[in-house]
Amino acid sequence: MKVVIPLAGKGTRLRPHTYTTPKPLVHVGGRPVMSYILDDLRELGVEEVVFITGYLGDRIEDYIEGEYPEFTAHYVEQEVQDGTAGAVKLAEPFIDEDLLVIFVDTLFDADLSIVRDLAEDEAGVIWAKEVEDYQRFGVIVTDDDGYMERIVEKPQEPISKLANIGLYYIRDWEMLFEGIDETLGSTLGPGGEYYLTDAFQYMIDHGARIRTAEVAGWYDCGKPETLIETNRHLLETTRGRRPDGGTDCRCEDPLRVEPGVTLREARVGPNVTIEEGTSVHRSVLRDCIIGGGAVIEDCELHDSIIGDRAVLRGVRGSVSVAPDSVVEGDAGGAPGPDGGR
Repeated sequence: MKVVIPLAGKGTRLRPHTYTTPKPLVHVGGRPVMSYILDDLRELGVEEVVFITGYLGDRIEDYIEGEYPEFTAHYVEQEVQDGTAGAVKLAEPFIDEDLLVIFVDTLFDADLSIVRDLAEDEAGVIWAKEVEDYQRFGVIVTDDDGYMERIVEKPQEPISKLANIGLYYIRDWEMLFEGIDETLGSTLGPGGEYYLTDAFQYMIDHGARIRTAEVAGWYDCGKPETLIETNRHLLETTRGRRPDGGTDCRCEDPLRVEPGVTLREARVGPNVTIEEGTSVHRSVLRDCIIGGGAVIEDCELHDSIIGDRAVLRGVRGSVSVAPDSVVEGDAGGAPGPDGGR
């Protein structure tokens, strides 16, 4: 099995952080978003991966070559942002067997091993998550046996609550690329893009049976508020870490404080990640993702994302601060660890 991972998006909703860091390398739970997926692939025994890159693609390539040298990695630049079908089409020269397609805007709790147990007449698997706010997503309509019939984008009526999460296994790779070619030769879809889901519809219309499998969890990393919520999930499950020390501090789980962090007169948590080399003094932090090498003094922050080496003094509220920035406010001294000034 080979894997295709489209990574060409600019991550505009995560600016200013994505001005200098590609979205797949933005940190959550103290690690790059894409590292969780690559670890899953490593455990699954995947050997060959095709990365469809674009914006800041050299940064992504450097990261993969440094952290995952065991993969046979191919990098193809998507020069024209023509949608998900166009992205996967670029991988075709490398595909000569079944494939897994993964979009890394989200993390998921999914059993990928089920691909080994498909019946002979099953062409693939599309993973989904049942949601209540179905109007926000492309939803999968299935037959009584759980096989995909069609995908409907953002329906107004509850024809299905199974949201398409961007994780697909296709055994019949030749028919998939037939469907992609058919899609690319048709009229552009909404937003001026060609959609991979139209290629799946082609497969179904030509007799393919694609099973739907539901994931246990699905966590968005594509915008600040959902990145912070995903951070909470990771801290509550596998990524929590108490600080090694600190002076006059109070910490509330879940949190992750890396070695080399200095805490003085600070109240930290819940749902806070602080990376190595950061100094926090006379500050209160909750629901925050703090990069490495930052300085935070006299601040009271919530629902905030702070980049590496940023310096904040006297700042209150919810902020998103790019790496290497300096921000000064007029807080006049944030509350100490017991809430006083």
